[in-house]
Amino acid sequence: MKTLNDLLDAAFREAPDKTAYVTPSREVSFRDFHAEVLAAAAGLAAAGVKERDCVAIVLRNGVEFVAAYLALARLGAVAVPINFMVQKADELAFMLNDCEAVGAVTQREFLSGLRKAAALVPSMKSLWVTDLQEEKGKSIERPFSGLLSHGVSPTAGAVGEEHVASILYTSGTTGQPKGVMLTHRNLVTNALSSVSEFRADPRDVCLCVLPMFHSFAWTGGVLVSMAIKAKLVIAPAIVPASPWLKAMGRHGVSIMTAVPQLYAVIAKEARGFKRLFLKFWSFRRVRIAASGAAPLSPAVAAAFENGLGIPVLEGYGLTETSPVATVNTPWAGKPGSVGRPIPGVEIRIVDDDERPLAAGQEGEICIKGDNVMKGYHNLPEETREVFTKDGWLKTGDIGAVDEEGFLFIRDRKKDMIIVKGLKVFSAQVEAKLLEHPAVGEAAIIGIPDEHGDETIKAFVVPAPGAAADPAELMKFCRERLDPYKRPRTVEVVAALPKNALQKVLKRELRRLELEKRRGLASS
Repeated sequence: MKTLNDLLDAAFREAPDKTAYVTPSREVSFRDFHAEVLAAAAGLAAAGVKERDCVAIVLRNGVEFVAAYLALARLGAVAVPINFMVQKADELAFMLNDCEAVGAVTQREFLSGLRKAAALVPSMKSLWVTDLQEEKGKSIERPFSGLLSHGVSPTAGAVGEEHVASILYTSGTTGQPKGVMLTHRNLVTNALSSVSEFRADPRDVCLCVLPMFHSFAWTGGVLVSMAIKAKLVIAPAIVPASPWLKAMGRHGVSIMTAVPQLYAVIAKEARGFKRLFLKFWSFRRVRIAASGAAPLSPAVAAAFENGLGIPVLEGYGLTETSPVATVNTPWAGKPGSVGRPIPGVEIRIVDDDERPLAAGQEGEICIKGDNVMKGYHNLPEETREVFTKDGWLKTGDIGAVDEEGFLFIRDRKKDMIIVKGLKVFSAQVEAKLLEHPAVGEAAIIGIPDEHGDETIKAFVVPAPGAAADPAELMKFCRERLDPYKRPRTVEVVAALPKNALQKVLKRELRRLELEKRRGLASS
């Protein structure tokens, strides 16, 4: 199998009557889903969507998300899943303009921000809304259901494995999102390698609780389940947890993918009488609990396994690697590591001059394989910079590989903060703070908690002659940043620690903050 179309066609051909997806509102077989995808593809084509056109998807989890994505794949068009938590019109418009999106599939919940953004994007022609019943006159908003009335014939030519299937926008270190181009081959090979590592087969039942715009949810949940022709239980949202926990038990979920913060919450709940519900109902058939998107703390892993009797598979990867690169399995793992490379992937460690290092030596982690992205959309220079001279992806993360090939993460991009499994780059928040006239300098750091999550703290040096008020700056951020990107605390300081080149020493800020918190905790 080389393309997403091959993956879907195989599921339809080999398991047509098997349940493909279950949501709180519907259950659909592979036969019916296949027909829905073909109908949506025909409808998109009739609406003018052509090969290589980009269409955004701003949806919560649901069958419609998967159908829209795969309908675009059918046409050789490009799906652009966007984090629905991004609702600022200017940020949405930047991504839509960058990929020259011709439309978006969304729901009424997110229409307000998309309407404003669409007005700033000349290429935007349509907003297909999944929960809209009828067209609104001359508005660009159309019911998504209207796409399904154009027949079921594929309307495009052959789609190759090197066609870009998706562009995923990830925050850039300079503050502007970068579009990661993933091909059909990237996604399909990563899904099949994940199937191998999970030892998954058609008897499994998978759970997708992470948002589908997240690469880990898409590959580890949606594509893995399709590759093995298994039922996928879809949770529209993480909160409240009760509906999907009950669905896990009702449908016998055996494979789940989540972020460390979610495992921490579940482990905390696995106490007293709640443990009986979780262990003997929701999790009674779970055999694979895979963790990604952020470092998994040993304490959380131990608490989850002790509470539920299920080890957590920790892996490592990036959006740029589709995303899985390594997995640490219970049957072939090593404590403290993130595992060995999955099939078809190579890992090596290099020094600052890109020279390979010996086993045990620390350096930058580099990755090579069919899962590695085609490049950053419209950013040829940034694409060149992120690859070594001989074609390995430079992750920017620091680690070491032992003699048996197990990868150990020593450090990561310090300017990146993980909030509820979502990436926040400090440069973007700092740039927003610097727009305030009272701010002369700003530095953003992430403070880890016991669950492996992070909270954002801002350090601000007032502009000459100005008085910076933390409360006013918090209000300023609330008005200009999405909720997960906002600092939770702002501290006004006289100066920021810097090195001889005047670069802010964020490591020193983290050290001082952690020492301060330890002091408060012990007093």
